Amino acid sequence: MNTKSKIAVLGMVALSFAFSGNAAAQTIKEKTVMVGGAAMYPSKNIIENAVNSKDHKTLVAAVKAAGLVETLQGKGPFTVLAPTDEAFAKLPKGTVESLVKPENKAMLTKILTYHVLPGKFSAKEIWAAVNANGGKAMMKTVEGEQLTFWTKGKDLYIKDVKGNDAKVTIADVNQSNGVIHVIDTVLMP
Repeated sequence: MNTKSKIAVLGMVALSFAFSGNAAAQTIKEKTVMVGGAAMYPSKNIIENAVNSKDHKTLVAAVKAAGLVETLQGKGPFTVLAPTDEAFAKLPKGTVESLVKPENKAMLTKILTYHVLPGKFSAKEIWAAVNANGGKAMMKTVEGEQLTFWTKGKDLYIKDVKGNDAKVTIADVNQSNGVIHVIDTVLMP
């Protein structure tokens, strides 16, 4: 190989490292949060991230059954209060299996949209609203009913209209079209 060929090859190798390094640097720059054993990337939308969480298989299946995948892949922004599989397991036996049946799609949609707030609200913003309103902040869901946010110590909680409390276990999982807050209980409208 002559000198020009060697320089050309070295130049191409250097460029390929530069471009691959750029892609790796871009991925590293994203501040990810681990949820269900998977990194949640802020550059991906709610659905693109949720399908990778081992703790949200039931929620993902329910979103698919309700026909809400396209909506949650949309522009948003949305704040999703995402119950874990353990949260769904707390429901009476057979509830989830019944809800995902086609004849119960309306009820499933009502429950799932009760877990979504229109707009992007960080835990810090919700916490500030709680403090500004004497210890409680009411927020209207996409479903149309209210949720009550409150705090205890360093923890953020949500009370549904039935009086059930859910604790935010992982806050501020940023998405390209909103934010997810992982919760330990399914909220009921």
